[in-house]
Amino acid sequence: MFSIKNLFKKKTDAVHGAQPERRIEFFKKKFKKTQKKQLAVQERRQRIRDYLERAGLDISPQKLSKTFFNIAVLINLAISGYLIYYFSVTYGITWSTVFASMIVLWIFIFVLLIFALWVMFYLAVDLKIFKRKVDIEDVLPDFLQLTASNINAGMTIDRALWFAVRPRFGVLAKEIEMVAKETISGTDLKTALERFASRYDSTILKRSISMINEGVDAGGEIGDLLNRIAINIQEQKAMLKEMSANVTTYVIFITFSSVVAAPFLFALSGVLIEVVQKLGSALVNTATIAATAGIALSFSGTGVSQADFRIFAIVSLIMTSLFSAMMISTIKKGNIKSGIKYIPIFIAVSLMLYVVAQGAASKLLSLFF
Repeated sequence: MFSIKNLFKKKTDAVHGAQPERRIEFFKKKFKKTQKKQLAVQERRQRIRDYLERAGLDISPQKLSKTFFNIAVLINLAISGYLIYYFSVTYGITWSTVFASMIVLWIFIFVLLIFALWVMFYLAVDLKIFKRKVDIEDVLPDFLQLTASNINAGMTIDRALWFAVRPRFGVLAKEIEMVAKETISGTDLKTALERFASRYDSTILKRSISMINEGVDAGGEIGDLLNRIAINIQEQKAMLKEMSANVTTYVIFITFSSVVAAPFLFALSGVLIEVVQKLGSALVNTATIAATAGIALSFSGTGVSQADFRIFAIVSLIMTSLFSAMMISTIKKGNIKSGIKYIPIFIAVSLMLYVVAQGAASKLLSLFF
C-alpha cells in the first residue's frame, strides 16, 4: 500500500541523496578550472624564463614583475604629488576634483606604465638575444674547424665539441658547455644540439646543426663535413660583405639627404618664414598709413608661426632620421635590428645641424633686416 506520506518521503530522500553528488561535481569543476589557471600561469612564467635564458639573463619572472610594479608605483606617486601641489596652488581646485584625478591616474596611467615597462624590457631583451645570435654566427666557422681537427685526431663528436670550447668563442662556448652537460646527464647529443639551435632564430646555426645530425646518423666523415660547413659559412659572409659594398652609394645618398640636407633645408625654410613675417608687418604698417591718407589697402590673416614650424621641423627630422637608419640597416645588413645603434646617432646629428644652421641663418638675416 502506497501512501502520500511514503511518496513524499521517497522524493525527499532522492533529493538529499542527489545533493552530495552535485556538490562533488561542482567542486571537481572548480578544481579543474583552478588547476588550468595555475598551469597557464606556470607555462607563462616558463616562457618568460626561457626567453630570459636566451638573452643570458638569470632573472626570476616574479622578481621582475615586482620590480616593474614598484617602479610604476613610485612614478605614479611622484606624478600624484606634483599634480596635487600644482593644481591646488595654481588653480585652487577642490579636493574632490583632485581625488577624481588621482583615481584616473592610478587606474589608467598605472596600467600604461606597467605595459610600457614590459614593452621596453622585451625590446631590450630581444636586442640582446639578437646580439648573442650575431656573436654565435661570427665565431661558428672557427669553432667548427677546431671541432673537425679534434675529430680527425680521433675524438668522438661529443668530446670533440667539448674540447673545442675556448674563451674567445664567448656565447657559443657557454652554449656548447650546456650541451655537454646535457649529454653527460643522459640526453642524446642530437636532441641537445637541436635544443641549442632552437633557442636562436639563426638560419645558419639551424642548418649547420641539421647537417651535423644528418652526418652523424649517416655515419660519414664528420670532420670533412664540419670543414665544408665552416667554408660555406665563410663564403656566405664574404658574399654578404660584397653585396653591402655594392650598395654603398645608396647608403651615402640616404645618409646625406636625411642627416645633412634636410636640417639645412628646414633651417632655410624657418628663415624664409621669418622674412615673410617681417615683410608682412611692414606691409601692415604701410596699409595703416595708406588708410589714414584715404587709400583703401588691407592685409589680414595669420600664417605659420615660427614656434609651430620649429616643432614641425624637429618632429620631421626625428622621423626622417629614424626611417633612414632603418633603411640603411636593411640595405647593408638585411635586417633592422642591426641598425638600432644608428638611430640615436642620426637623430642627434640631424638636430644638431638644424640648430647650427638655424643660428647661422638668423645671424645672416639680422645683417639685412
